[in-house]
Amino acid sequence: MKPSRLLLTWLAVLLAVSIVLGALRALGMAVPSALLSINWGLLLALLALALLDAVRVRRLPSPRVQRQMPGSLALGRWGEIRLDISHDFAQPLHVQLFDHVPDGLDFENLPLSVELQPDQRSQIGYRLRPLKRGHFTFARCETSLPSPLGLWTDRRLLDAVDHTRVYPDFARLYDGQLLAVDNWLSQLGIRQRQRRGQGQEFHQLREFREGDSLRQIDWKATARHRTPIAREYEDERDQQIIFMLDCGRRMRSQDGELSHFDHALNACLLLSYTALRQGDAVGLNTFASDQTRYLAPVKGTDQLNVLLNTVYDLDSSQRPADYQAAVTQLLARQKRRALVVLVTNLRDEDDADLLAAVKRLGQQHRVLVASLREEALDRLRQTPVQTLPEALAYCGTVDYLNARAELHKQLAAHGVPALDSRPSELGADLVTQYLAWKKAGTV
Repeated sequence: MKPSRLLLTWLAVLLAVSIVLGALRALGMAVPSALLSINWGLLLALLALALLDAVRVRRLPSPRVQRQMPGSLALGRWGEIRLDISHDFAQPLHVQLFDHVPDGLDFENLPLSVELQPDQRSQIGYRLRPLKRGHFTFARCETSLPSPLGLWTDRRLLDAVDHTRVYPDFARLYDGQLLAVDNWLSQLGIRQRQRRGQGQEFHQLREFREGDSLRQIDWKATARHRTPIAREYEDERDQQIIFMLDCGRRMRSQDGELSHFDHALNACLLLSYTALRQGDAVGLNTFASDQTRYLAPVKGTDQLNVLLNTVYDLDSSQRPADYQAAVTQLLARQKRRALVVLVTNLRDEDDADLLAAVKRLGQQHRVLVASLREEALDRLRQTPVQTLPEALAYCGTVDYLNARAELHKQLAAHGVPALDSRPSELGADLVTQYLAWKKAGTV
């Protein structure tokens, strides 16, 4: 509880009058004693009223607050939070309300002012924008109740526990890029086709025909029917895509409001949506994180929700990327051949370690390396050079980009395609590459 501006103003006025009267008496000027008595009487009366008002405000019941908020929010998107206020006040009361917003969430229109009317519920709201993903808990609200005489303000903490999750901004993808994906699929004419032949998925048994391989003969069925019986296979219809997502320190670079890690998550979600629409299975394996997460490849639109719930609270760490350990872990988990998309930020020091790791991985899976390039590097390369510091920065940038390009050439020489994309363009580049392979029948 703290004194209001009204109480402080009256105290200041009465104390100022007392000081003036005391100064006049000290200077030997005649001051009526009645004036001094009146001043002290007013001061004592104010203190008595203040004490009575403090007792009355302490007896006021606290209002009750219920928070209406969505169970999930999108990263970087403004959302509306509503507060329902009920109370037992017999007289109209003007209160201020402040919601205790967890760290990592930006807000507008707080604190809130509302006039509470007897026998009525009030509803007010404010705007909220998440700055990072994860699980957030709202513990309480804070309200300031004015005293009946307006001399005090009582601060009350109201319990109002709510929880929400902040997911990657998949809604923004849906507004733009996902609609573009649907257009690409229709324009390219990509459809799932069942092709019989020398695939790896068993289809049926039939009589042996001219041109069939001896490896297709099912000897047990042949013995039962006393005629050559061959197995017929078809191409695998549900291809598998696994994202190897780097959660290490090199993904903590910031481009705009989002980090490279958030851009990588958005790109993985965009490609997952496209692949699941095509009937492929999508999985995830993280590395260089505080807690490694693995999601086995599964097909179906429900897998997208599973993927969102797996990564919504995932964050980058301070650990370096250990590609060899990550590949060893993935090979132990994933036996069936799949398209492995390694999402990272390549550096020139990754030469030997990365090449050895992707060569091991490429023996069993098809590998695509997706590397994020800092947009600041492109801006530095295009900035006019006029001073010595600018020249040094330009030369360092060009040397660094040349080293990255050389690493990409080495990957291509070993049959490993690599994408070098700016964070904001990574999702579109991944989908374009996937659709090109899908149309060519190589995925």
